[in-house]
Amino acid sequence: MNIHIIHTPLPGCFLVTLPEQKDHRGSFVKLFHEASFREKNLETSFPESYYSVSGHGVLRGLHFQLPPWEYVKLVYCLEGHILDAVVDLRHGSPTYGQCATFELKGTEAVMLYIPIGMAHGFYVKSEFALVLYKVSTSYSPAHDSGILWNSAGIPWPSATPILSPRDESFLPLADFNSPFKYTDQRGLS
Repeated sequence: MNIHIIHTPLPGCFLVTLPEQKDHRGSFVKLFHEASFREKNLETSFPESYYSVSGHGVLRGLHFQLPPWEYVKLVYCLEGHILDAVVDLRHGSPTYGQCATFELKGTEAVMLYIPIGMAHGFYVKSEFALVLYKVSTSYSPAHDSGILWNSAGIPWPSATPILSPRDESFLPLADFNSPFKYTDQRGLS
């Protein structure tokens, strides 16, 4: 069984449908298969993984790491329902400054592949959500950054989400001087 790639409006950002087996006991999902990712010219090295548990109305984001610790991120909703959002911060990209949103649910075997140079965040639509993240570089506090959650035109479900003080303090997109450069993503098969 192989992964399937669904292109999104943002170049290099993909929805990835995962191999899933269902029967009377429930389901079994293969979250990652290195050979399948390599075959699709996707990142295969993810030295760190995290998960978060968040209640209804929580918004986490919009996060990324600055060079030289920038990363590709895989996001998977294991339980619950989230509105996931990304913003293209890559100078030279045909979608620079634009956002895209995706509904991720624990009942679906779909993950979001976010390339280097995009900010990421999500809003919890269900009672709670369990979200898994895999990143292609290690965490670097000195390079951890973000943009203000409501500055990129994302149609969040609430104008008053539950936020961390850190997420409330980021610069708006219009004031962010992006260090990211776009590279063509045509190598994907």
